[in-house]
Amino acid sequence: MKKLVSVLLVLAMILSLGMTAMAEATISENALIGIILPTKEESRWLNDQKYFEQYFGDLNYEILFSQNNSATEKTNVETLISRGAEVIVLCAYDAAAAAAAVNSAKEEGIVVISYDRLIMGTPNLDYYVTFDSRSVGQAQADYLIQQAEGKTGVNLQPYIADGTFIVRNCDKAVEYMDNGDLTRDEMIAIMQTIDSEWNMATCKALAEAHLTAAGSDAKGEVFVLGPADDDCCRALSDAFSADAEVETLVITGADGVEASVQYIIDGKQSMTVYKDSQALVTGTLAIIEALKAGEEPATDTTYNNDAMDVPTVQADVVTVTADNIAEVFFATGVYDGSKFTGWN
Repeated sequence: MKKLVSVLLVLAMILSLGMTAMAEATISENALIGIILPTKEESRWLNDQKYFEQYFGDLNYEILFSQNNSATEKTNVETLISRGAEVIVLCAYDAAAAAAAVNSAKEEGIVVISYDRLIMGTPNLDYYVTFDSRSVGQAQADYLIQQAEGKTGVNLQPYIADGTFIVRNCDKAVEYMDNGDLTRDEMIAIMQTIDSEWNMATCKALAEAHLTAAGSDAKGEVFVLGPADDDCCRALSDAFSADAEVETLVITGADGVEASVQYIIDGKQSMTVYKDSQALVTGTLAIIEALKAGEEPATDTTYNNDAMDVPTVQADVVTVTADNIAEVFFATGVYDGSKFTGWN
């Protein structure tokens, strides 16, 4: 009998812990949801704002912008904490610096959803909503490879190693150019060599400096793997197009922002990897609705942020070129085709 009582007590404790955990993950029906986006100065984030307003219309929510400033971002989180937010959806400007703000929110029992950009170095994230980030780079690489002698693949490195592509603006990439396959550390070393700061002026200035330093033999037929950002892609396109020694330009972008649509139609931007912000917003909404119902939100995978494996809702991407731009953007109502010239 004592053993039975002990077993029952242990079961009761386990059930109690489970109920407590569920209670911690549950938010109230009228919970304040704080949404923090990086800046109002980029069309991408204005699109996200539009979709949040569209899909969150009946919810109690507030949208703040950090204007690409970590201090403002921290203040925004503190503001939402003081207003009693139960959920904070944070698209970090600085993925490392934002960890402190996440930790502060978690101390108050707030559910924190990392939006689009993974916040690094904190064990206190609840969820991450993003696009299949690896597939963005793969789609860009695949497009460039297809344009080079009709080759195929989703990894540029073998085609750098065999001489199809010659890297002209990154010493670290040149150092590894004979490697047919790169380690993760080598990839990171290359990516850290050049920092565009996600800023159009910085991208244009870097490109102009590289073009000035490069000889005419390094130009001619040019392939540019642009940042995963259409605004920066247009800045790069302007810089390369202004150089008389650049004869042809194939350049990739991402996000599918409206300002790049005319560039793609005009051939000034070769493609964009469209990341439909609606999918991120509806994925975020699904998490919030599950939490309100006291249920565990459905996730697709996990991403490691150097402190934990973050449960992740992942959205798909699509490659858009001049050939399918009307189908993807105009026919679906993403953009008004009548605003653009030369596509029909």
